Amino acid sequence: MLSRVSVLLLDRVAMFEFGTTCEVFGLDRSATGVPAFDFRVCGIEAGVPLRTNISGTTLTPDHGLDGLAGADLVVLSATTIRDNYPPDAVDAIRSAAESGAIVLSVCSGAFLAGAAGLLDGRRCTTHWMHTEELARAFPATTVDPDVLFVDEGALVTSAGTAAGIDACLHVVRRELGSDVANTIARRMVTSPQRDGGQRQFIERPTPDCAAGGVADLLDWLGDHLAAPHTVESLASRAAMSPRTFARRFAAETGTTPGRWLTAQRVLLAQDLLERSDLPVEDVAHRCGFGSAALLRHHFQRQRGLAPAEYRRRFGDAAEAVGTV
Repeated sequence: MLSRVSVLLLDRVAMFEFGTTCEVFGLDRSATGVPAFDFRVCGIEAGVPLRTNISGTTLTPDHGLDGLAGADLVVLSATTIRDNYPPDAVDAIRSAAESGAIVLSVCSGAFLAGAAGLLDGRRCTTHWMHTEELARAFPATTVDPDVLFVDEGALVTSAGTAAGIDACLHVVRRELGSDVANTIARRMVTSPQRDGGQRQFIERPTPDCAAGGVADLLDWLGDHLAAPHTVESLASRAAMSPRTFARRFAAETGTTPGRWLTAQRVLLAQDLLERSDLPVEDVAHRCGFGSAALLRHHFQRQRGLAPAEYRRRFGDAAEAVGTV
């Protein structure tokens, strides 16, 4: 479970990226059913002001590095990239990870995770401006320059700025379920779930037609996820050639039709697993997967849990029906 969240700040704090963490974990939303997090803002030393990336502004953390001890989640906020990081901070991060804390880096915080040895042998990401530098600095990791965030279980790395919101909400959803993540997102007036594999860049060229097209199709697809779809059938519905449709879809959504459909179907399955006692086979058919085996494949890949295990952890029903 996710209860204690510690965010580590170093000198030259990036204010927006720090603010995203505060919005998700630092506000008391217990009145809306969100569990209150024990949120700790930590620096090298408690009470010592830190410079930010906004001229004339400082932040003073209440906790020192001891605030990382016992955390369920340690967030490495964005800061100025440097060749060497404070050894005490690196040791504290490594110790927290070894004690079982999830480590989440926002933007350039990935370099601090790398300094602690947490990137070795794992996939990761950071802001697209820094991906090549990250790959050079830590050759034992695989840097994906084109995604919003990467979930490696005990390590979650995110791209720049708003991708930190996506990564934080993803961790909330993974650890506490959809209801909590959706409630926080609704209060933040942001999307409750963007696929981590979505591109950091989304080109938005002027549409070829004034109305209709991909936007209308997405609305329609949301109500018809159970039906079979192909690029050809969707292109026909959008009154485009398959090639034009695929190009327009990628430009406007940042992903392919197949990946978008799979992500939406997994989201629907997640909701059904949490809120209903439908057998898993029925959940698979309602979501358009066709079989429990196919649902299990995609659900495990995107959520890190089998559907039955996810239901056991997060389902509302007293007794889960169906196994995978």
